[in-house]
Amino acid sequence: MTSLALPRTLTLATALLLLACTDDLSTDAADDLSETGETDETDETGDEDGDSTEVDPEVVWPILDCDPLVPDYCGFPYPNNVFSIDDPDSPTGRRLAFTEALVPAGAGYQPDPDVWLDSDGFSPAGSMLAYFPGVSVEGLPSPTTIEASLAADSPTILLNADSGARVPHWAELDMSHGDDGRRAFIIRPAVRLEPETRYIVAVRGLVDQGGAAIEASPGFAALRDISPSEDPSIEARRGLYADIFLRLGDAGIGRDDLQLAWDFTTASDANLTERLVHIRDEGLALFDEDPQFSIVEVELDPGPGLAMRVTGELQVPLYLDDPGPAGRMTFGADGLPEPNGTTTYPFMVLIPTEAFSEPAGLMQFGHGLFGSYEGVDDSLLTGLAVDYNFVVFATSWLGMSNQDLAQIVSVLQTARLDDFATIADRLSQGVFNGLAAMRMMRGSFANAPEIVGPNMEPLLIDADRSYFFGASLGGIMGSTYMALTTDVERGALGVPGQPYGLLLNRSEAFVELGTLSNQAYDDKLDLRFSLEMMQLLWDRAEPSGFSRHVVHDPLPGTSPHEVIVLAALGDHLVTNFGTHVMARELGIPQLEPIVRPVFGIDEVAQPYAGSALIEYDFGLPPIPLTNVPMTAGSDPHGALADVPNALYTVEQFLRTGVVESFCNGVCDPS
Repeated sequence: MTSLALPRTLTLATALLLLACTDDLSTDAADDLSETGETDETDETGDEDGDSTEVDPEVVWPILDCDPLVPDYCGFPYPNNVFSIDDPDSPTGRRLAFTEALVPAGAGYQPDPDVWLDSDGFSPAGSMLAYFPGVSVEGLPSPTTIEASLAADSPTILLNADSGARVPHWAELDMSHGDDGRRAFIIRPAVRLEPETRYIVAVRGLVDQGGAAIEASPGFAALRDISPSEDPSIEARRGLYADIFLRLGDAGIGRDDLQLAWDFTTASDANLTERLVHIRDEGLALFDEDPQFSIVEVELDPGPGLAMRVTGELQVPLYLDDPGPAGRMTFGADGLPEPNGTTTYPFMVLIPTEAFSEPAGLMQFGHGLFGSYEGVDDSLLTGLAVDYNFVVFATSWLGMSNQDLAQIVSVLQTARLDDFATIADRLSQGVFNGLAAMRMMRGSFANAPEIVGPNMEPLLIDADRSYFFGASLGGIMGSTYMALTTDVERGALGVPGQPYGLLLNRSEAFVELGTLSNQAYDDKLDLRFSLEMMQLLWDRAEPSGFSRHVVHDPLPGTSPHEVIVLAALGDHLVTNFGTHVMARELGIPQLEPIVRPVFGIDEVAQPYAGSALIEYDFGLPPIPLTNVPMTAGSDPHGALADVPNALYTVEQFLRTGVVESFCNGVCDPS
C-alpha cells in the first residue's frame, strides 16, 4: 500500500517525483499532478520582502493519495479537494477519488475505495480533521461557546469560500480512545453545511499543552510564506493557495500566523436525496392500488381497551440485491435505484376497541435502536391507542434494527468500511417500507376480512388524522421519514439528533460497538477517519441529508411538514448537542419558558402554532464537552414516556399543530 518507509504519508509515485524534482516544479509535472477547476480573476501576492515569485490565484487542485500538509497522517487534513477529481457532469463539478492509500485498513482488511466514487463532494454534516501532536484546545470554541467561533479573533475558522460568511462550529480533540499521542483535532460545524459549496478551513494560534506555539508543517509553511519546496504537490498548489489566502484576507484573516488551511467542496443535495426520492416515487407508483399485504396473526382482546393486535406481512418492491442484513442497493442503467423484484417485511398494528364505533386516527411508530416493528406493542403506544383512539402501527427500521446488529458488529469488528454501505442501503429500504405501510393503512388495511369488530363491524379509519411518532432511533430516522412522506402532515420526534458522526462517541449505546471498532485500528487516527468514511455513506439515509427539507425547502413532489422535537437534558444515548444540530437544521424555535438559551435557535411564546423544540430538565449535571458519553445520574433518554405533560403536548400538536408544554414554568420532572 505504501513504500519507501513512508507509511500512509506519501505514496511511491509522489516519492519518486520528489527525487526527480528541482526546487521549481516543471510545467509538465504540474500538469500531471493537477486539473483545472474554477479560475478567479488574477491577483498577485508575494513574501514580506516582495522579492518572491508572484502567484496568480487559480483554483486548481492536484490529485493526491495523501496530503503532506499534515505529514503525520495520510488522510489529513480532511475533507480535502485534493482527494477529488474534476467531473463537469456533476452538480458540484467534482467527484470523490479515494485510493487504498487514503482509506484506512484495519484488522487486516483493506476496504474498496470505489464505494465512495459516486459522491460528488464531501459530507455537509461531516467534521473537519487535522492532527497537531500535543495540541491544547483550551480557549477554542466549545459546544457551549459556539458564538466564539464567529469572533474576528477565533483561532479556528470555517469559511464559505463564495460568500465569505463564517460558519459556527466548535473544536475538540478525539477523546474516544486512550492514545494521547494520536488524538485527531476535530472541527465540528454547529449547522449542516450548504450543499455543493466550497469551504475553507483555517487554523491559527494553537499551542501545545505547555503553551508553546504549534509549528506549521513544512509543506504548509512553504505555501504560506511562498518559500521553496521540493514537494511537487506543494508547487502545484501555489495558485490555489493564492486564492485561499486572498479569500481569507477578504474575510479579515491574515496569512502570516496561519498554522494550516485547506479547502473542500460539499456534496450536492441531489446526490444525497435523489435516491430515496426516486425510490419513494417509483416504489409507491408500482402499487396498482394500495400496497398488498397478508395477515399472519390476529390476537383478540390483547389488553384493556384494545380490540386486537395484528401481525402482517407487507409486500414491497425490493431495492436491494438481498432482503437480508447484507443487502446492497440495486441500480438501473440511469444510475438510480432499480427494483429487484418484490419481497415482504413484517408489521404490527394495535387497534383500539373504539375504532369499530368511531373513526380512528393513524399513528405510525418509529422504534429505537436495534428494536423492531414489535416495539409498537408497549404500554406507551397502547395508552395512546386507547386514550386517543389511534390505530398504532410499525415496521422495522431496516439497517439499524435487531436483525442488523450482527452485520453492524461484523463491519466494525473487521474494519470493512466498504460494507457499511449495506447499513445505509438497508436504511433506505426501511424508510420506503414505512412510507408504504402508511399508504396501506390509509387504504386497504381496513377492508381486510380478518379486521372486523365483535359484531362484524368494519374498522373505521380517519385518514385525515395520519401522524408519525418516533423516539430515539425512531426520532432520528423520523426526520428522514417526515422529509419524504406525502401522506403525513405532522410528526413528533422524541429525543432525536444528528449527524451520526457526532452522536456515536457521545452515546452509551455505542460503547460496546465502539470498543470493537477501536480494537480494529492500531492507529487511532484511522479510527477517527473511519467514522467520517461512514458518514459519507450514511448521509443518503440519515437526517443529515433530509432534515433541512422537513419544515422548509421541501423535496421535489413533497409539501412542507410540521414537527415537534422533545429533548431530555442529560440524555445518555443521544447527545443534546446532536439534538441542537437537528433543531437548527429543521429551522425551528424553542418553546418558552426555556431551560437555557441554545445557540442559533430562536425562542417563541406558547401556545405556538408550528414546529418547535421543547427541552425537559431532569436535574442532571451538564453533559461532557468532549466526545465521550454522558454517564452522570439516571439516564433520562426514555423518561419522557412517563411524563404525562409531554404526552399531552404530543397529542395536541399532532391533532391541531399547536404546541403547548402544559408545564408550570420550565419543564422538569415535577
